[in-house]
Amino acid sequence: MEVIYTHCCGLDIHKKNVVTCVITPEGKEIRTFSTMIEDILAMVDWIKSKGCTHVAMESTGSYWKPIYNVLEIEGLNPIVVNAKHIKNVLGRKTDVKDAEWIAGLLQHGLLQGSYIPSREQRELQELIRYRRSLVEERSREVNWMQKVLEGANIKLASVATDILGKSSRAMIEAIINGEENPVILSELAQRRLRNKKKELKRALKGLIGPHQRLMLKTQLEHIDFLDKQIALLDEEIKRRMLPFEEDLECLDSIPGVGRRTAEHIIAEIGTDMGQFPSAAHLCSWAGVAPGNNESGGKRKLGRTQKGNEKLRSVLIEAARAAARTKDTYLSAQYHRIAARRGANRAAVAVAHSILTIVYYLLKRKETYKDLGVNYYEERKKEAIVKQSIKKLEALGLKVTVENPA
Repeated sequence: MEVIYTHCCGLDIHKKNVVTCVITPEGKEIRTFSTMIEDILAMVDWIKSKGCTHVAMESTGSYWKPIYNVLEIEGLNPIVVNAKHIKNVLGRKTDVKDAEWIAGLLQHGLLQGSYIPSREQRELQELIRYRRSLVEERSREVNWMQKVLEGANIKLASVATDILGKSSRAMIEAIINGEENPVILSELAQRRLRNKKKELKRALKGLIGPHQRLMLKTQLEHIDFLDKQIALLDEEIKRRMLPFEEDLECLDSIPGVGRRTAEHIIAEIGTDMGQFPSAAHLCSWAGVAPGNNESGGKRKLGRTQKGNEKLRSVLIEAARAAARTKDTYLSAQYHRIAARRGANRAAVAVAHSILTIVYYLLKRKETYKDLGVNYYEERKKEAIVKQSIKKLEALGLKVTVENPA
């Protein structure tokens, strides 16, 4: 087999150590290093001393990231490979054999590197992912607060749409401070909620204990803390997103895609669509494309493959938001598929459509133009007419179709 890289290196990365296999014309050499920064630097110096030009490693959890960063700075052309693509031969599973296997595949040019964003984009990605985790944590805390109120038989959420709105918060703070009179609590309502005083008096009449007051106080303080941290991250992300304002506006024009969703998409895939051969390739990479499952000329159920889980979850949320919009193509697509295949599959299909739209908007630098709610029906007009006639004739009816034009 032809040798593509004469001086190369394969890394088998673990939490505490890295097995390094260097292959050169002089032969093969294997060493094990710790994952402490001093040992990583020593490993890089040893790899450079052997004249290696390319280094390959598996995408093992998050352990590859610090090593990749150092190799990138040193200009050693690091390649991160999907572990599924380089699975070793059965019966040869050891750390040393894994490192040798990776180095051997790299030597003969049999490895295809995964998409790794630039350092600036990786930093932005970490910030946005962390902000998303804080937003999710805040939602969980609000849900816990709701459970505590329900446990005390306080039905505030049945009357107020937001239990952390200005009026609801004032009532909760009064409850924490020991107020139990529902009449006094209902007087804290403001604006439109004042019209529901009668319902509030009934909803705020409960039996709350000292431990529930303590839990509500702790939860409220935690939510306030999370709000401050999310605001700090918003400022930093906004500063880093300034070069991409035009792209954000393009993505924001898609139904179901808001500002935060657009930021998350750009952080995950970047703005240069040249790194993806096609929109279908991007959708497969994100995990929103159906898998291939065909046998005997028959296409069977093809489940979506594993992809970028963070991007996939954001796209599914955007798809469900798009389904709630009115008179849009994506909404019509969702309801058409949901009627036949169910809501979850419809959400994945719309997520696929959204990512396809994102690909072409970023590639062409255009804003989204909706096809309209009747686009599918107009495109399949003849097929729909034939299908409708066939159904009516099956019921014993005689059908005549005339074009009013």
